This record gives sequence, structure tokens and C-alpha cells, in this order.
Amino acid sequence: MSYAQATLIDENDNIEEYLGAHEHKTLLRFITCGSVDDGKSTLIGRLLYDSKMIFEDQLTTLENESQKMGTQGKGIDFALLVDGLAAEREQGITIDVAYRFFTTETRKFIVADTPGHEQYTRNMVTGASTADVAIILIDARKGVLTQTRRHSFVASLMGIKNVVVAVNKMDMVDYGQEAFEEIERDYRAFAENLDIKNITCIPLSALNGENMVTPSNKMDWYDGPALLAYLETVEVEDTLQSKPFRMSVQWVNRPDLDFRGFSGQIASGRVAVGMEIKALPSAKTSRIEKIVTFDGDLPEAVAGQSVTLVLKDEIDISRGDMICAAASPPEMTEQFEGDLIWMGDEPMLPGRPYLMKIGALQIPVTVTGLKHKVNVNTLGKRAAKSLSLNEIAVCNFSTEQSFPFDAFNEIPATGSFILIDRMSNTTVGAGMIHFALRRGSNIHWQALDVDKNTRAELMHQTPKVIWMTGLSGAGKSTIANLVEKKLHSMGKYVYTLDGDNVRHGLNRDLGFSDAERVENIRRISEVAKLMTDAGLIVLVSFISPFAAERRMAREKFEDGEFIEIFIDASLETVEKRDPKGLYKKARKGEIPNFTGISSPYERPENAELVIDSDKMSPEESAEKIVKLLIS
Repeated sequence: MSYAQATLIDENDNIEEYLGAHEHKTLLRFITCGSVDDGKSTLIGRLLYDSKMIFEDQLTTLENESQKMGTQGKGIDFALLVDGLAAEREQGITIDVAYRFFTTETRKFIVADTPGHEQYTRNMVTGASTADVAIILIDARKGVLTQTRRHSFVASLMGIKNVVVAVNKMDMVDYGQEAFEEIERDYRAFAENLDIKNITCIPLSALNGENMVTPSNKMDWYDGPALLAYLETVEVEDTLQSKPFRMSVQWVNRPDLDFRGFSGQIASGRVAVGMEIKALPSAKTSRIEKIVTFDGDLPEAVAGQSVTLVLKDEIDISRGDMICAAASPPEMTEQFEGDLIWMGDEPMLPGRPYLMKIGALQIPVTVTGLKHKVNVNTLGKRAAKSLSLNEIAVCNFSTEQSFPFDAFNEIPATGSFILIDRMSNTTVGAGMIHFALRRGSNIHWQALDVDKNTRAELMHQTPKVIWMTGLSGAGKSTIANLVEKKLHSMGKYVYTLDGDNVRHGLNRDLGFSDAERVENIRRISEVAKLMTDAGLIVLVSFISPFAAERRMAREKFEDGEFIEIFIDASLETVEKRDPKGLYKKARKGEIPNFTGISSPYERPENAELVIDSDKMSPEESAEKIVKLLIS
């Protein structure tokens, strides 16, 4: 128990009264961010220390460690209360998001100390995603810096409307009013381009406690609140309850045959017994019969509450579906524009398939266009073909099925999403939806009476795509040519799509960057799909170096319709063959992004057939493939 908690309980002499008062306090979440060594961790440590919300053993440890590794001589280094990672303590920087809880007599707080380094932008995004207020520290000696602009932009992007500009280290400029006012002018001029509603500037010295908890006598020219007073009184606009009702179904709760409810957290609005609702994407309607919680049934529930809804009618609702107000449902879309913050170590490549998780719904998604990358230091826009770690862009997205959404600036919970890598299952991106792309809603699939089965019956064959992958020089084209001749002599309708040939026409506009390789495979897989729909056997001879794109191609076809054949040859072998002289040029640096030399090749792990072209002749290889097809 902390000193402050013990004092409050002793004063009330009634622990139940204390706990009751504590339970009904409002909660404020805020983040601290700024340039390296601006004093973020010191500021939080000072708040914890001055509000007496640290435990006695923590205080003893803090005093001891301040002497061992602190930066304040014999004084207390308040940053050590927050910088929990050993690497941070050794370097004096913050490299992770450190969360701390504290409380005062009027409010509870959760604070996230977020990194200052540009390479940890994704960590700041994590901290900002749930914050109501951002405290952006500025060193009084340095003024508005690049990091200041970057963190302000990210805070604005994440929907934070209340920003405190904490001009720290005022003791280093003799608590001068002119230095503070110059920084305030510069910051407000920059912030005019951001979507920040309320800006409050406070001069302070976190190390010395000036203007932290109580007004400073050393800055009597400042008539605003101290930092803690601001945090205790700032009104966080809670508009979610006034928005239309939305709830993503986390769990279909069916403990027995007599009960069926739909559990989740209410994202916005309010729901009441008897209210008419609509389930999406089915668009079926019903009314609320019960609102069930752990503590008993409720007549009404609001945003932020976790409930189980029981409906009057038996309608089909699954995990990931949305229950919403029937009178004001969200939009449905398969294509949309949004911001994307890339958090993956591998680059984001347009055309590569990912998984999108929005609410409890998880669906395949592709970035169909990278409209522009945002320079978060200058807010300038730049053209780009891919995104690297911590970069931010405006993109167009396409999902494999329609889903309900609201714009992020209207209802964040139903307008924000994460991207998941389909191979590693790691989170690689975070996004905010702007709006649906209307052109997609006017395109409909045209049903045709003559289908793939009808065409295949006429040809007396089973359509398939034979996808041959391997290094340049492994023998793909030679083997594909022999396979086509053998199948043609057997009366089969076959067509070969060769990598080099296709680049003379359909894909002549594409180069050999990773992003363009992804688009190359996306296009050719769509062409192969059309050809199998025509009833053909399609031979695809492409290096196709990335496992993700080969998987994407496979998923476009029915089970058993896609056969992956790995034409395996060692790098030593293909360099000796080098029929086009490409490896020699690549070794000299004349061909950038050459697979096997300066660009990676990801070997297939589960190919239906592996051809060792080091040991087998092209004729033997072709014969083995034909036997596989007609067996």
C-alpha cells in the first residue's frame, strides 16, 4: 500500500468508504512523448513521487538505484521509476511503452511513457491508441524539433483531441517568460495543420517539481494550471454514448439449449430492452429481449460496457458480426481508403495479401494502392511503392468480403483495424478508415449460363494450373515447353504462361523491385484463373520468389486445382548454366534485385512435386510431371 493510500484510509477510518469513493472516480488515460532526453520519464516519476503514489519499498529502491545509476548526482533520479528495462537504464532512454497507474483524490490515471526515437514510432502508436490526452514535452532550450512535430502528427492521427505542450527544463533558461512564449507561438503555428482540438501550454521543471503539482513561485508570470491540476480537471469529451449503437460479437454464448446470447463490448451508443437491432452482414432484424451481465440483467447499457444480448428472434449471428441500431446502421464496403501505420520488420508491398482484424472480424485484405507516404517530420507527401517499419501512408484497400464500418473520426472502434501477416501471424500494421471507395459498390459479378464445368466437359479434361517456381536458369521454361508438347499430343488443351513472355506485354510496365514482383504474380494468377475458368490446363513458368504470393495464387483456385512444382537447382548449377548471361551481370552489380544474388528466393515447403534439375534431365522432368497430371 502506498503512503497516500494509507493516509486516505486512515483519515476516513473506513476502508469500504475509501474503496467506494475510489471506484467512482473518473479515469484519464494519457501519454507522454517528445524528443530523447526531454524528461518524459522524469515527469512521470515526479508525478508519482509528489502525489505520494509509490510504495515504501519502491522509494527505498529508487533512492538506492539513484546513487548507483542515476543522472542527478546525490539527488533522486525520478526517471528510474519508469525506465524499467535494463537497456533503458543503461542508456538513459525509453525504448518501450511503460504503463503506470496512479490516483489522486479526484481522479484515476493510466499513463504511458512512449519512446522518443523515430525507430520506435510503432511503440508510440500503441500507447496513443487508448489515450485521452497527450503530453508532448519540449526542452525549453531547444524549442520545437522534428520529433515534436512527428509525435504531434501521430497523436492527431490517432484521434487525440487534447494536447498539453509541457515546456520542460525551464530552470535551464532561468524560468524566462520569453523563451516559453516563443515555443508556444511556434507550436501553435505548426499545429494549425493538425486535427487537435484543445492545446494547453504549461512551463515547468519536472526535475525540480516546478508547476508539476502546485503553481510555481518562480514563474509568477504564468497564470495557468499546474500539470496535475490540468490532468485532474480536463474534460475529456465522451461522445461515444451519443453515437449510434454498435457492438462487435466476440462470442456466441450458448451454455445450454435454453439460452443463446451474443457477447461483446459496446463500441458506441446505447442499447435498451425492446430496441430494434440489425445484424450485419446478414441485415436480419430483431429486438432486444434481455441485456445480461455478470451482476444481473440491465434495462439499458452504454458504450464501454461488456454485455450479452439476448434477441427475441432466432437469427444467424456469428463471431465477428456486428449488432447495430436498426434505424442507423453503418456502411458496408469491400473497398476503402485509410491511413496505414506500418509496424512490421518486413516491408509492406501493395498486392500482397494480409489479414485484417476489425473488431472481432478477421478477413483477407490487400493494399491495392499506396496513394502517398507521409513524411511525419514535415507532413509532406511523397510517392512510394512500399512501406518500411514506422512509416505512414494513405492507401486504398480491398477485402475479400463486405464488412460494416464507420469512419475512424466518427467511431474509432469500428473504424480502426490491424493487419496480420498470413505467414507469421504477427501484427504488421495499424489502420484508420477514411471512407468507402464508391466505385466498388457499382461493380457486380455477372452470372453466366456457360460455366467452367460446361467448358471442361466440352474439352474432356479437368482444368488445372501447374505452377512451376524456381531460380532463373533452373529449367522451368524448358520443362514447361516439353510438358505442353506432351499434353498437346495427348489431345489436351494447354497454354503456357512464361515469365519473360508475359513481361513483353501484360506486365511490360513492371520492374523487378519486391513490390513490382508481387504485382507481377498477382496479375498472372488472375490470368491463370481466367484460363482455368475457360477449361484449360495452364502451365505457369515464373520465378515467383515469395512464398506469400505463391500462397495468394493458390488460394484463388479450388481444392486440387493448383499444383505447385518446385524446379530445384543449386545456385552453383544455375550460375554455370546462365543461358542468358544474367548471373554474370548480377554479380557485377549491373542487374539490381536479381533473385538469388541481390534479392531472396523463398524455397517452397509444401510443393506437390519437387524436380531436382541438378540430377534429372528436362525430358525426365517433363515425363514425371505429365504422369502426375494424368494419374
